[in-house]
Amino acid sequence: MELYIVRHGETDWNKLKRFQGNIDIELNEKGRELAGLLGARFEKENITFERIYSSPLNRAYETACLIRGHQNVKIFRDERLKEISFGGMEGTFYDDWMNTDNPRKYFFSNAALYVPPEGGESFPHLMERTKAFVQNEIEPLYKDYGDKKILLVAHGALIAGLTCYLENRDVENYWGKGLKGNCEETVYIFDGKSWSLK
Repeated sequence: MELYIVRHGETDWNKLKRFQGNIDIELNEKGRELAGLLGARFEKENITFERIYSSPLNRAYETACLIRGHQNVKIFRDERLKEISFGGMEGTFYDDWMNTDNPRKYFFSNAALYVPPEGGESFPHLMERTKAFVQNEIEPLYKDYGDKKILLVAHGALIAGLTCYLENRDVENYWGKGLKGNCEETVYIFDGKSWSLK
């Protein structure tokens, strides 16, 4: 079974380098274009999906819809795929987030030292949330869809947490090879027992 994981298309807040978290920001025109191009490429390459999962936030759901195109596949919006929460600091600009002695400054540079703002979510909690999603929702699909493709559309920090489980990484290496770009895809293979990067 192949799992295609895609980060949502660009938003104006991505352009402005603002931390979005759970705030429901729409795609901008470039974001829609990126998603449409990815969907067209999948169609050209005859890549079809048996199931599609999306974060309930509109920037991810619209991306999933645009990638799906004309395929007659239901999109399951799942709360467990929401982006990490930044509590009361959602909307903060990157420079304001980083230029501080507060341990939130370690968000990208040293995840093990990161402490979320009040009301925010920690990396270990997000890792557990995404691991449970994969174990309870995705892995059981292998029984019926072992030779099929599944699409998952979500967010940068969430995808990093989810791939910690798929790649057996710990919080010290939370970001792996770095933050995924908008509409960047990564494909993993599940053989019924373990995951590997395609």
